[in-house]
Amino acid sequence: MTEGSGGEKTRLRVLVLGADGLIGRAVCDALQAAGHRPVRGIRHRQGSGGAGVDHVEMDFAHDVHPSDWLPRLKGIDAVVNAVGIFAEHGAQTFRRIHTQTPRALFAACREAGVARVVQISALGADEHAGSRFHRSKRAGDAALHAMVPSGTVLQPSLVFGPAGTSSRMLMLLAWLPLAVLPGGGRQRIQPIHVDDVAELVVRLLEDDRRPERLAAVGPQPLSLARYLGLLRHALGGRRLRVLGIPTTWLARLGRLGGRWVDREALATLDRGNTADAEAATHWLGRRPRPPRMFLSRAEADDLRALLAWRVWSLLGRIAVALVWLVTAALSLGLYPVAGSLALLARVGLHGAAAYAALYGGALLDLALGIATLALRGRALRLAYLAQVALILSYTAIITVALPAFWLHPFGPILKNLPMLALIGALYATERR
Repeated sequence: MTEGSGGEKTRLRVLVLGADGLIGRAVCDALQAAGHRPVRGIRHRQGSGGAGVDHVEMDFAHDVHPSDWLPRLKGIDAVVNAVGIFAEHGAQTFRRIHTQTPRALFAACREAGVARVVQISALGADEHAGSRFHRSKRAGDAALHAMVPSGTVLQPSLVFGPAGTSSRMLMLLAWLPLAVLPGGGRQRIQPIHVDDVAELVVRLLEDDRRPERLAAVGPQPLSLARYLGLLRHALGGRRLRVLGIPTTWLARLGRLGGRWVDREALATLDRGNTADAEAATHWLGRRPRPPRMFLSRAEADDLRALLAWRVWSLLGRIAVALVWLVTAALSLGLYPVAGSLALLARVGLHGAAAYAALYGGALLDLALGIATLALRGRALRLAYLAQVALILSYTAIITVALPAFWLHPFGPILKNLPMLALIGALYATERR
């Protein structure tokens, strides 16, 4: 709560943009816990979000004019901008998301008289910034200072949250038997827990003497390898084993278009991501929690199960794809064609119909194998449904025409049951 003129506490109505992201969700929870009223700014509203929860739909890729934001600022006392991207996609460019739309937002804040604004930026978005990500963030920060001088730029280092995508990727890397790290993981970072970031945001909004800029960092710098070692220990693992790869090798892969390599991110990592923690300590009223305290025992138990599923589901997906691909190769000629035609004859297919069934089925198997490896999301779920339908069809035909296969000592038809169960599990856990 903020102090009113008569000594009473004022409840703030805070528009939190990017409320469906890791930091945005934590900020909304922290605001509610402090007695304030967050208004969740999200791209797509899904469900009510609970009683008494306010939502505002917005899209940083298209809301690029102050007039887009003025209606959303009616009745708003403060704004938190927690929108950000790490990779460009379509209309979601660094310039649009980090600079152009925030500039329109801050102009609208100035016109609406909203003086309490916190911009979630990134440590490294300064005059030495080399990546397009950091340069675009810096331009957005400058727009805040130009239009809302009382606003604060909060610059977190690496943010940890059990539900965060990047945090889970790092935990998976730490959990694996061998961590492959650029430069052996010697890069210096200063990770901070997302709940500490959220608490800093609340305290900044509540205070009338906000700094222009605040580094949100953990208590002390440590190497990337050391950080992963602490995460591994929290997950119940033993000493982290590291395989170092020269950063230049990965940078060359990035120049060749490597999907999983971002040259700018590598350059930023090599530069280091640390700052003095005294300011964050002052605003929190305590030291930020150290990485060894990032995970509770219950969170570690849940994450171990989740990480195990991620590894085994990937292996299961590869196994399912191999079944379809190998079956296609066998049908296309690795297995004697005469033998395949003989089996088809036993179900009543002869001549051209048998050849059409053999090679048509082989091409369908090939397509399903490729789809299992290449597709994602809804398209992959549809491919899984097609696989289930095909397996059930094959099983029904064999049950009617070749029932003896159910009694075969190698169980070729019985093996469809675990195959169906695995495909069902992959379908159920694939993102919609």
